[in-house]
Amino acid sequence: MAAPSPGPREVLAPSPEAGCRAAPLTSGRRGLLWRLRDKQTRLGLFEIGPGHELHQLTCMMQAGLWAATQVSMDHPPTGPPTEEDFSEVLTQVHEGFELGTLAGPAFAWLRHSLGLAEEDYQATLGPGGPYLQFLSTSKSKASFFLSHDQRFFLKTQRRREVRALLAHLPRYVQHLQRHPHSLLARLLGVHSLRVARGKKKFFIIMQSVFYPAGRISERYDIKGCEVSRWVEPAPEGSPLVLVLKDLNFQGKTINLGPQRSWLLHQIQLDTAFLRELNVLDYSLLMAFQRLHEDERGPGSSLIFRTARSVRGVQSPEEPGSQNRRLLPDSPNALHILDGPEQRYFLGLVDLATVYGLRKRLEHLWKTLRYPGRTFSTVSPARYARRLCQWVEAHTE
Repeated sequence: MAAPSPGPREVLAPSPEAGCRAAPLTSGRRGLLWRLRDKQTRLGLFEIGPGHELHQLTCMMQAGLWAATQVSMDHPPTGPPTEEDFSEVLTQVHEGFELGTLAGPAFAWLRHSLGLAEEDYQATLGPGGPYLQFLSTSKSKASFFLSHDQRFFLKTQRRREVRALLAHLPRYVQHLQRHPHSLLARLLGVHSLRVARGKKKFFIIMQSVFYPAGRISERYDIKGCEVSRWVEPAPEGSPLVLVLKDLNFQGKTINLGPQRSWLLHQIQLDTAFLRELNVLDYSLLMAFQRLHEDERGPGSSLIFRTARSVRGVQSPEEPGSQNRRLLPDSPNALHILDGPEQRYFLGLVDLATVYGLRKRLEHLWKTLRYPGRTFSTVSPARYARRLCQWVEAHTE
């Protein structure tokens, strides 16, 4: 790939042919009904249509991402990202807002390495269909969105989190090359959005771990601790989409059969990498989906059914470090493991919290407030070890 000039560039962005026109935000009756409904249910998926308070924002995101992806389509990667690719910042000026694309060529190469066509990526995130709002059980103030088909996940991030992600991006890409079956969530893009002359907002895009979402019966966010790790389950028959936590998982087991040893090895590889980055507070996302009768049994095992394997570059410094498996020939296969009775969706997310002074002080405060109890803010080494122990204790 011809290395683009490092640093910021600013261009006038083209507009998508079929646009999502951002309606002005109003305090009318429709907007009020949206807010009341969101407040009443609090959790779940909501289509962000006209009248929703986030409609204008998401329309800008869609138009901006359409134009940003067009750049990578016009200048496709021809080789692994260079140092300049990791540092490039492209700002595209739209009517009423600006969208920044950070490390765009590096992410374009990463998407290509995952077999994700840019045309598909553009069509899914662009103005073709409304985003879905996901009201998370997370305590963070971030906003969460899904593409209309629930394939891609978008999340707002603080500036310091974005800085950490971009600083670690070269090593993240290298880790995925060395370990192509890694459980780390696949990060697909980092962007900034500035409306008029307001403050920049940052957001990331990644593959959704919970895809395809059909037939998923339970979802969990696991950190391996107990403080603030309980979510009140939805009433039986409720349409709400809830992500439960560690204490909700008590008494349950992940039955993987022969794939258990692969998972234990891979979680050790991935958490060791995050420990080296001095990162903590990440989560193991997990979902259950009961297999159909024709998907179970010896005739449907990974040995006999159609399967594929992702091939990575063997690292000369780490011979034998790969941890590969046969992948089911299904969407998002990297994050899917089939046990004897259940299909499991697994992925490590939230990889941007560094154990700096802020978190060290938080650790001290929580030690005094929760004596004898386990909480999320601990050293990266202890965090990684504890999560590995949780996985070992809850699998068979």
